[in-house]
Amino acid sequence: MADLFPVLRVLSVLLAMFGASMAVPLAASWWTEDGLWLTYIGSAVITWAVGAMLWLQTGHHRRELLPRHGVMLVSMVWVVLPVFAALPLLFATHELGRPLSFTHAYFEAVSGLTTTGGTVMTDLDGLPLSVNLWRTFMQWIGGMGILILAVAVLPLLGVGGAQLFKAEAAGPVKDTKLTPRMTETAKGLWGVYVLFSVVCALAYWAAGMSPQDALMHMFATVSLGGLSSHDLSFAYFASPLLEAIAVVFMLLASCNFALYFIAVRKRHLRGFWRDAEMRATMVALIGGGLVVSVLLWAKNVYPLSDALRYGMFHVISVATTTGFVTTDYLGWPVFAPVFMLLLSGVATSAGSTGGGIKMVRMLILLKQARREMTRIVHPRAVQPVRLGDAVVDHRMIFSVLAFMLVYGATIVTLSMVLLLTDLDPVTAFSAILASVHCMGPGLGQLGPSSSYAVLTDFQLWVCTLAMLLGRLEILSFMALLTPAFWRR
Repeated sequence: MADLFPVLRVLSVLLAMFGASMAVPLAASWWTEDGLWLTYIGSAVITWAVGAMLWLQTGHHRRELLPRHGVMLVSMVWVVLPVFAALPLLFATHELGRPLSFTHAYFEAVSGLTTTGGTVMTDLDGLPLSVNLWRTFMQWIGGMGILILAVAVLPLLGVGGAQLFKAEAAGPVKDTKLTPRMTETAKGLWGVYVLFSVVCALAYWAAGMSPQDALMHMFATVSLGGLSSHDLSFAYFASPLLEAIAVVFMLLASCNFALYFIAVRKRHLRGFWRDAEMRATMVALIGGGLVVSVLLWAKNVYPLSDALRYGMFHVISVATTTGFVTTDYLGWPVFAPVFMLLLSGVATSAGSTGGGIKMVRMLILLKQARREMTRIVHPRAVQPVRLGDAVVDHRMIFSVLAFMLVYGATIVTLSMVLLLTDLDPVTAFSAILASVHCMGPGLGQLGPSSSYAVLTDFQLWVCTLAMLLGRLEILSFMALLTPAFWRR
């Protein structure tokens, strides 16, 4: 319990920050006069009340967070925050006469905060602006991670942010000090995120979206979340220009935000193409888009211009784990949707807002495999694994191998659990893969023209667990289950 008190103290501050974020839908409710303003005030008061109780009980526990605390806090935040994020959805839908169950509301909140983009809600066009704004705003909060934002705030309360940053950040970026102080790093990354957000929203607005749609779809684009305020998703706009803008910002958000931060500090872009992960990410996304586009053209699904438009947009949308759609791609040759789903696991960089196992891990695996094949022919050869000019530490290689083992076991186990519920194999496997990758739409019954509302409550809880594991990158959560974690 002594280890839990410092964690709960920080959690109380995060709850206060999260409660304040409900001012966004509150402002929209007041502006549109939809009669739901008490919903958001009540949700914020409940969140603040719980945070205040935790603070009163743990406020005197002032100590630096250790690595174990960081892991505990990150896991706790992504399980607990959706409970409070679900409150506006529960209260608002009850007021509207179309109540959500707690299971559905919690799923929707987890989907938003983890930037998965799967939804159980229907008739989105008929929802008040404030409800859709809260659904999409949750993605923006979760995109860079509310915990990285907290790193910039917690030092003011006497809580160090280094362990928190390391626990929350994805991949090797967690061990890279961009600035001497983690607070400056967090502020820099959030500064880049906000800058992209502003430019994206203005671009959408200038290209024809209403200000409200521009704001909500900006939230979904820069976070690579994909939740839309329309049942037709991006097809609602039927605009090649808007699709092109979305493609640009999805590509930008799929890269390591640390590269942009460094470019701003050094005032040059020379480091971009030198980064091996960034090059591989762009090749995978653009190359994959071209492959599917040529396939659609060769199979006479679309003429060349439309094949490029739909192929590039959907590959980049799915592979970056965004999940925007403009057509039902399950009607395409079967290679295309399966290829896009598999690509969603590897085609985003560590330090981006995307999900999946991250491109850097795949590069390390491929280089390690090549080294082992070389050793078969030349047993005494010394061939270190390199990423760019840097030699990859053996501990990182072992970490990647362990991650991939747990990742594979998670996919298989949760897919088998869904199969026990008599869900068909295509839907079961794609649901888990899409959830762990934080991608959203899957195959079978969960295609782009459907939603997760077709699943039972138990199946939704399995997918919710998969989303949380994917957002926590699996190992962080699994570490909590080991005896060594709790041993002093």
